[in-house]
Amino acid sequence: MTTPPSTDSGSAPDWLPDEATLSRLAGEFFRALPGVAAPPGWPGPSQPPPSSTPAAHGSTAAGLGLPVTPGTPVVPTESGAVVPVPTGLGTPTGPPGMSAPPGRPVPTQPPPTSTPAAHGSTAAGLGLPYLPEVPQIAQASAIPGVPSGIESTSAPAMPGGDPAGFYFLNGTSPTTSGLPSTSGLPSTSGLPSASGLPSSSGLPSIPALPSMLAVPALPGFTLPGAPALPGGDQASRDQAAREQSHFYFLDRELFDKIQEQDTVPGLRADAHPGFDVEAVRADFPILSERVNGRPLIWMDNAATTQKPNAVIERLAQFYRRENSNIHRAAHELAARASDAYENARRTAAEFIGAPGPENIVFVRGTTEAINLVAKAWGGRHIGAGDEIIISHLEHHANIVPWQMLAQQTGAVIKVIPVDDDGQILLDRYTALLSDRTKLVSITQVSNALGTVVPVKQVIELAHRVGAKVLVDAAQSVPHLGIDVQELGADFLAFSGHKIFGPTGIGVLYGTGEALEETPPWEGGGNMIADVTLEKAVYQPPPGRFEAGTGNIADAAGLATALDYVNRIGLPLIADYEHSLVEHATAGLREVPGLRLIGTAAEKASVVSFVLDGYAPPEVGAALNEEGIAVRAGHHCAQPILRRFGLEATVRPSLAFYNTHDEVDTLIAAVHRIAAQRPKS
Repeated sequence: MTTPPSTDSGSAPDWLPDEATLSRLAGEFFRALPGVAAPPGWPGPSQPPPSSTPAAHGSTAAGLGLPVTPGTPVVPTESGAVVPVPTGLGTPTGPPGMSAPPGRPVPTQPPPTSTPAAHGSTAAGLGLPYLPEVPQIAQASAIPGVPSGIESTSAPAMPGGDPAGFYFLNGTSPTTSGLPSTSGLPSTSGLPSASGLPSSSGLPSIPALPSMLAVPALPGFTLPGAPALPGGDQASRDQAAREQSHFYFLDRELFDKIQEQDTVPGLRADAHPGFDVEAVRADFPILSERVNGRPLIWMDNAATTQKPNAVIERLAQFYRRENSNIHRAAHELAARASDAYENARRTAAEFIGAPGPENIVFVRGTTEAINLVAKAWGGRHIGAGDEIIISHLEHHANIVPWQMLAQQTGAVIKVIPVDDDGQILLDRYTALLSDRTKLVSITQVSNALGTVVPVKQVIELAHRVGAKVLVDAAQSVPHLGIDVQELGADFLAFSGHKIFGPTGIGVLYGTGEALEETPPWEGGGNMIADVTLEKAVYQPPPGRFEAGTGNIADAAGLATALDYVNRIGLPLIADYEHSLVEHATAGLREVPGLRLIGTAAEKASVVSFVLDGYAPPEVGAALNEEGIAVRAGHHCAQPILRRFGLEATVRPSLAFYNTHDEVDTLIAAVHRIAAQRPKS
């Protein structure tokens, strides 16, 4: 018979397997128990060897070098080998010469020899944490749903004829009747409920026990074959089981797989699971910033949106693994970069319902897209006396390029007026249209007022007179679902940084016809098919509009941002943001001396206002002191503000990571500012 070597050093003996092996063996032990099914992915238990096997007479367990003495309980392994279950662990420190795991205190006095710990336990030796305050994790004399009177070579009976207990099953604790009194020990806190099980009188209480013994609960996951908790209807028992699902011996790979399935970058992997603002916020690292000692409340989303981790990591990944110029190179990184860039084009096309990637031109942003159309398409198709129609709501980027074109060509600009709520007057627009109208260029959502414009009607009316229509979707794309084919737009533009993507990247959509009749507007590399010293042959769209090295990394980042928004679902985003706008509007109306600017029935994102006694920048600065970021100024939309007799407003603008609590904080802050108004 081989005897384990002894040690006096206080360290674990060489013959003892590591913790991972012990945990695996413990799993084998539980699989061998009658009436308990193995979790998914675990192989079925091997049959225990017959009594004539060497394990019954003393030998070394296969592959582990563990000596086995006659009468030692054993646990079968997958290969049919057997492993001994050490017994006689009368002290919390385990077998003779073995120290407690690092960080666990070692008791100075062993428990009395009359305790059950002196008789051996199936829990001992299976990789369980050593608990210095618990002489023995005793087994249950009865566990609902598990047959009593189990006889097993791997589960020796305890004194009194009780079957060997289960360490923890379905989050419930074994009973401890028969243990010595533990008066004076700490009170129990946080232990899983054991409703319906025999009394646990005498069990020493350890507040840290759950964190020492349990892995995090897996919502909705229960151990197959485990009994339902007693009492109540099945729904109640299922809920209790979910709340008590602390499994010590849970296959780690299975656990990780379940966790991965449930935590795809802050979102559940299933499509549109329901909007969870806290899950979304967890994806945006900048939202954990503090400003002036307060948590940052970002309400300047109409100017730019913040970026989720997925976008930040995509940019880093590009520069780590894909960085190269695109097209025409015969090496791996050029292929990776080209794939990233062209995949981004496909993603953008799908996001706005374009027929294909050939309809997507990458630009720096909405401003560049409008300038491209004005200078290239407009330069060819608009001449003296032709008319361009815009609205009173436009951003400067959708005014100035047309003014420049009109100055160059002698074209005429006409303006659709708005009512006192900031809504365009469709009847007045209809009256402006004529056979001289060549282009209508209009925003879908006002950046200054938040007004949603009925662009589909605008487009239909323009097409009746043969005009082309460009839609400025910079403010609408993060809030409203867009299908360019359904709208019928000839051109549509948006910026990546308005939809949680990088700055410096944007999209110009054009129909096949519109792009074909648009000449190049910049010359250089990439946009040519062939060049001689006498002439150049240009690429077909969209390549002919992308001279020079494109913004490759940010295109990949934009694609990731669009995928991120798609994963949540724009209908869910729109519904949630609408509730924020209504909340903010109702609350700010109650502030004395506050005037809302832009009260259209259909609004998105923006709530503009002015406050008596204060210039807008003063209100913006005061809000900044409380960590609230808003825009205060003319918002590059001076004509519409002057329509309301103003030069500036305070503009909180909302996104799907804002919360109703943040809206309440804004309202309360504006109330305080109003209350401190200087006396006139």
